[in-house]
Amino acid sequence: MNTLTDRYLAATLRSVPVQRRDEIASELRASIEDMIDDRTGGGADPTAAEREVLTELGNPDLLAAQYADRRLQLIGPTYYLVWLRLLKLLLSFIPALVGTVITFVKVAEGQGFGAIGPGIVVALHVTVHIAFWLTLTFAIIERSQTTVELPGWTVDQLPDAPVHRSIPLADTVATVIMLLLTIGYLPFQHYQSWVRDTDGENIPILDPALWSFWLPALIVVLVASLVFEVVKYRIGRWTWNLFGIRALISLAFAVPLVWLALSDRLLNPTLAEHFSWLADADNRNLLAAIIAMGSAVVVVWDLIDTAIKTRRQTA
Repeated sequence: MNTLTDRYLAATLRSVPVQRRDEIASELRASIEDMIDDRTGGGADPTAAEREVLTELGNPDLLAAQYADRRLQLIGPTYYLVWLRLLKLLLSFIPALVGTVITFVKVAEGQGFGAIGPGIVVALHVTVHIAFWLTLTFAIIERSQTTVELPGWTVDQLPDAPVHRSIPLADTVATVIMLLLTIGYLPFQHYQSWVRDTDGENIPILDPALWSFWLPALIVVLVASLVFEVVKYRIGRWTWNLFGIRALISLAFAVPLVWLALSDRLLNPTLAEHFSWLADADNRNLLAAIIAMGSAVVVVWDLIDTAIKTRRQTA
């Protein structure tokens, strides 16, 4: 269900202590139902009665603060909720956007992975400035005693009640970001790696000959993995069909990777001219074995973990 009452309860409970949520939910729902029954008993329409009751209760954030015995005050209670909502909105995308832009600019200037640091620093600076100047602005408004007409709260502002998902959004976002970084690194290392020859020219980490087939094929598999993650999140839970597709995609990436590593075709042969330990066949074989073993362990562990989750969610 996603009625106005459900949405009101969800909006209220998100800001109260976790240990009291069940108690408050039961108490508040009972109160709302009693108030609606009082109105419908007098002949009022149930839908209209529900809206009237929730409007009378007011902003769920204010009600949650009363339940939690929490003062809504930093610059003053009048504009606190507006300040908090605007602060969350600005911090949700501006620092990340500015930091990303700075990182790309530094990469274009040839700084490589060293560009990540300046991007993070700038994002932190932007965060501090937004918090400081926004708070100062509201403090001035609060203390200037200027009357600002704020729109009143209505039940139409209630967000949808959250749908319980067995697959968290945070896990999906983290996996998608990792896949995007991997997809981007494959062509990036071909033009901007951390290894240079005596003339300062870039030396790719992976064998350039792999671009004839294997690297494009692996990128296709990674893109398929990205699409799979989005579809999996939309479905909201593991199924055995999803597990089978996940297994095929994982093997489609891991098997070629292991074979390329064990056949000494993965790394750029030119690297041996700059790293003497790679010139030794035993060292190359050891590195290949580590890559193959690591890939196999990751795939097996992931499939076992996924199978356990699938069994729990389909039981």
